[in-house]
Amino acid sequence: MTNEFEADVLICGAGAAGLTLAIDLARRGVSFRLIEKTREPFPGSRGKGIQPRTQEIFEDIGILDKIVAAGGVYPSMREYRDDGSFVERDFGGRVQATPAEPYHIPLMIPQFLTEQIMRDRLAELGGRVEFGSELTGFEHDGDGVTARISGSGGAETVRVRHLIGADGGRSFVRHALGIAFPGKTLGVRAIVADVGLTGLSRDVWWQFNTGDMQRMVAICPLMGTDLFQIQAPVSVDGDPDLSANGLEKLIVERTGRNEVKVHDVSWASAYAMNARLADRYRVDRVFLMGDAAHIHPPTGGQGLNTSVQDAYNLGWKLAAVLCGAGDKLLDTYEAERRPVAEEVLGLSSRLLEAGKNGEIRRGREVQQLDIGYPQSPLALRAASRDRGLQAGDRAPDAPIKGAGGQPSRLFGLFIGPHWTLLVNGEWSVASRPGLHIHRLGQRGDVLDAFGHLRAAYGLEADECVLIRPDGYVGAILAFDAEGVAQLEAYLERVGLPSREAV
Repeated sequence: MTNEFEADVLICGAGAAGLTLAIDLARRGVSFRLIEKTREPFPGSRGKGIQPRTQEIFEDIGILDKIVAAGGVYPSMREYRDDGSFVERDFGGRVQATPAEPYHIPLMIPQFLTEQIMRDRLAELGGRVEFGSELTGFEHDGDGVTARISGSGGAETVRVRHLIGADGGRSFVRHALGIAFPGKTLGVRAIVADVGLTGLSRDVWWQFNTGDMQRMVAICPLMGTDLFQIQAPVSVDGDPDLSANGLEKLIVERTGRNEVKVHDVSWASAYAMNARLADRYRVDRVFLMGDAAHIHPPTGGQGLNTSVQDAYNLGWKLAAVLCGAGDKLLDTYEAERRPVAEEVLGLSSRLLEAGKNGEIRRGREVQQLDIGYPQSPLALRAASRDRGLQAGDRAPDAPIKGAGGQPSRLFGLFIGPHWTLLVNGEWSVASRPGLHIHRLGQRGDVLDAFGHLRAAYGLEADECVLIRPDGYVGAILAFDAEGVAQLEAYLERVGLPSREAV
């Protein structure tokens, strides 16, 4: 019998969100096509901040070390006053890593380098981006999606099971679905440009006239490159001059530093700041993620990070449903991720207003480590558990030892597309594909040699914790007859039935 589907998933848009989803699907063996209407990769630095939670995701998908090697930490900020004096401070503070939170400061790497590393990882997994291929139309029904694509080889029609709109703030997919994108224009227009310049050192992030929306300019050395990124608010009217001469003139006018010379412009853009959130993330077999679902000002460095986490949330759910889990599992994508985007919009807008007054400070709230899904239908908790870690929380890391005596980390056990069950008791649950089971204690394969696992998870004797593929706690249960029955039912619901149940 001929399979009517060319692929399981068609991803429209090969930015950070589309690439994350493609990598996750590729490592799960899910067939997909990843199309991008531009003929070349995105050339700019725009989403340059990688927050700690996204670093955890990048570790899981196998690119964190390359990201760190290609970028660097943010330099300190040097803010100049009108009288020529300045204050210098660390970007976001220098908090210390902990056993539960191994990544604690944002990394800086231009978006074009991040996406290149992601494309290389995708190639390792057998995938690729189809540049110059544009989605021109689609229809969806109860069984799948029929999509029309225009590319260098002409027009084609493909049949897929699911379509993903990761195609940016002007999303064709969102418009075609008729999904409203309410919000507001924030009355701020800005430029961002990657340039080669001389006259400023690369050891600080230069800030001038902070809080003055007519004269502000920030000039940041882009780690991993020889470029600087210029950011500055501009008039909402007219077209700013984004040439090397125009940008040099802007810098001199706003800083009085005639020694600054802009030699070339690698990439530049002018944009109006908006805060908008799609009414829906899903219509039957079509989904929105990333900027197609939410846009907000760049204050706080949340955009790329939120988009990556959208994809990381959706990927394992698509794979599970394609392997037999109930379709309702896909409803949890919007239920979990849309409230997060709503919070991010509020945070970014508040930081923008603070920046207008020169009071912007980035604290823990931008790190995204406290994001969780406690109200999710996938958060199963024992009625008696009213302390510490809860279902829906981010699963903490902890240094451990294996029974063979070698040091390891919980995150090392979590790496990969599987679920993880940590058992602190003697009861057993049937083994099944897609579930890694580890038993704690002296007779187990995982030793809490340093006490950090107990401190982070608070597991009592005869308790277990189930960790989702995206690093969140799915369930914390008593590991007794009732708890095992609840666990078995939960695993079957998310597409992990025991062999006996198949």
